[in-house]
Amino acid sequence: MTKPSIGLQELRRKIYLKAKAEPAWRFWGLFVHVCKYETLHEAYTVAKRNGGAPGVDGVTFADIELAGAEAFLTGLRDELVAGTYRSLPNRKKEIPKGDGKVRTLGIPTIRDRVVQGALKLILEPIFESDFQDGSYGYRPKRTAHQAVAKVKKAVVRRLTRVIDLDLKTYFDTVNHSILLRKVALRVQDGDVLRLLKLILKASGKKGVPQSGVISPLLANLYLNDVDRMLERAKAVTRRGAYPNVEYARFADDLVILVGDHPACDWLMEAIPKRLREELAKIEVQINEEKTKTVDLARDETFSFVGFDFRRVKTRQGRWGVRMTPKGKARSSLISRLRELFRRHVSHPIAWVLNQANTILRGWVNYFRVGESHECFSYIRYWMERKVRRHLMRARGRQGFGWKRWSSAWIYETLGVFSDYQLVRVPEYESVSR
Repeated sequence: MTKPSIGLQELRRKIYLKAKAEPAWRFWGLFVHVCKYETLHEAYTVAKRNGGAPGVDGVTFADIELAGAEAFLTGLRDELVAGTYRSLPNRKKEIPKGDGKVRTLGIPTIRDRVVQGALKLILEPIFESDFQDGSYGYRPKRTAHQAVAKVKKAVVRRLTRVIDLDLKTYFDTVNHSILLRKVALRVQDGDVLRLLKLILKASGKKGVPQSGVISPLLANLYLNDVDRMLERAKAVTRRGAYPNVEYARFADDLVILVGDHPACDWLMEAIPKRLREELAKIEVQINEEKTKTVDLARDETFSFVGFDFRRVKTRQGRWGVRMTPKGKARSSLISRLRELFRRHVSHPIAWVLNQANTILRGWVNYFRVGESHECFSYIRYWMERKVRRHLMRARGRQGFGWKRWSSAWIYETLGVFSDYQLVRVPEYESVSR
């Protein structure tokens, strides 16, 4: 009697439990699971749901569906099994940043995204068991809002001195040899390591592509020893139930909070020194110009995951935290919406609004946990004026049509996004698993 093979989710669960129970265990026989049709199909489903532009081969999801997704996945599986699969170079695309500089994205082809996704599905449970509690970026069941809640809670607990760390071009400088050694500490499978090396070479001699499917997992693994060091700092400096050090990291965005008691003064020198030592081991540089120390007790501010944080007195006379969207975040949204209206000036307003509302909904849902009412009021007014101008230009006229259309008609009949209600930051429990 042949024992039936277990499903992908059950396999991932068993890998995670094994990795969690035995932190020194090195996994072997993983490549066969990467090559399974079920794994590749799940990776393809995720890639298709996320969408994205085609890679250097120009192949789109529509092209694949037209020729047959099953044949596409079967062919990909055969290449992997035969050892003939090769990653194509990533397509380079420059994205403007708020400071006049550009961020270069490396966009893999769809076939490479599927292979990366399949590899991630098998490797993720292993490294998730090793990741630390203060790491939140691109991890299952973890969000930026959880990181925000942790930082807010630490400030309320009088951890008001902040080391706001900026890593210099982090994703572009990851050393492949160091990264592969970190993977090999948990993976004893030559085929998996060979495949991972092929994927990394597609992005150049160093770095991981910021738009690669497996890149966030690898980036978290690369910084995991830094997280471990900070966890040890938390443990050795704790005063009973009260921590003197807290930290939160979302990808390469890292903040460390230190208690305001004079007994913690030495930590403001010791922690940055240890950080530099740990980062030097993995050849990651600190952007000294953007890295700063902040004292919230002196009404100073710092930024984290798109929010500006400030310590304020509440109406009850207690110390609380005021979080507002960064100016760059608002400017980036306005630029994106302005470009949408500019490029599609001749399109029907219903089509343009469908695109704009999707952008607005995602942005507002993210920032509605802060004190964003002033920012939201600005955006709402800006958006209404933009829609009115679009309608008037379609009629060959100037102005905004204040007398022609009421605001009620703009929102209720035309359907311009209008849900700008704020919510409190949820009080998350520990997400350790």
